[in-house]
Amino acid sequence: MTRDPGHTKERLLTAATEEFAAHGIAGARVDRIAASAGVNKERIYGYFGNKQKLFDAVVGRALDEVAEAVPLQGGDDPAEYVGRVYDFHRDNPVLVRLLLWEGLHYRNDELPGEDGRRRHYEDKIAALGESLGLSRALGEEVSAEVAPVLLTLIGLAVWPHAVPQMARLILGPTAPRIDLREHVVEFARRAVAGAPAGV
Repeated sequence: MTRDPGHTKERLLTAATEEFAAHGIAGARVDRIAASAGVNKERIYGYFGNKQKLFDAVVGRALDEVAEAVPLQGGDDPAEYVGRVYDFHRDNPVLVRLLLWEGLHYRNDELPGEDGRRRHYEDKIAALGESLGLSRALGEEVSAEVAPVLLTLIGLAVWPHAVPQMARLILGPTAPRIDLREHVVEFARRAVAGAPAGV
């Protein structure tokens, strides 16, 4: 039988995604990842070097998936973008868990590939600035004013999935049933529409 390194690596990444989402870097076990992928754990070290680098590869792959699934282009409706981000994280809760574990592990330290990730968000900031009617010619001024708006919009969409217990506790089981997605999207729409000139 011919070995397929790409297939083996993909199986390892898939198994590692579930393990890291459930246990974080410190709690994840290389032997469980290897067993789930059906390979010898030495393959993990051969492909990735160590457990932390495997975690970084898993997070990078997950971020690529969300970037492809939920793009933001200049001229897009920011509120509809919030809805798409909400839907993605509702349907794919693993990424939120991975990002929470990443934050706990790295805290304020620089992330692996941080420059590339920052450039990705700079593109989103520019697209949002265009959607909000701000000229790209303003350059840094646009970034400084639009960046907090992007962070807030993403937070609106992701927070209910990051801490579902808070949504349950705040909304309560006896509260009138609301469509939380619709609420978040409309809240974002009103917030962006009510933004002062310049943001």
